[in-house]
Amino acid sequence: MNDNDILIRLRHLMKQSSQAKVDWEAVRTDSTIASLGFDSLTILDLVYDIQQEFRVEFEAEKLAGVRTVGDLIAFLKSCMGGAPGEKSAPRC
Repeated sequence: MNDNDILIRLRHLMKQSSQAKVDWEAVRTDSTIASLGFDSLTILDLVYDIQQEFRVEFEAEKLAGVRTVGDLIAFLKSCMGGAPGEKSAPRC
């Protein structure tokens, strides 16, 4: 899965989780998570949605250094690098 595929899926998830009025099609990799209406509480909903959508497992604390959508994409790509044929969700 490439960065653009992940970005498209993230836009959809973020739109569902955020209450902010955002032009979701304009969200780019340099968009900050905070500017998209996420705070410490709403990010937990997004974490759950991301885990379900991308079939990965991670603790919400792992996102502490994630500031931009691009950071989130890089994090997800590192999580999705599980072994081929692995049946359970990769854990980061």
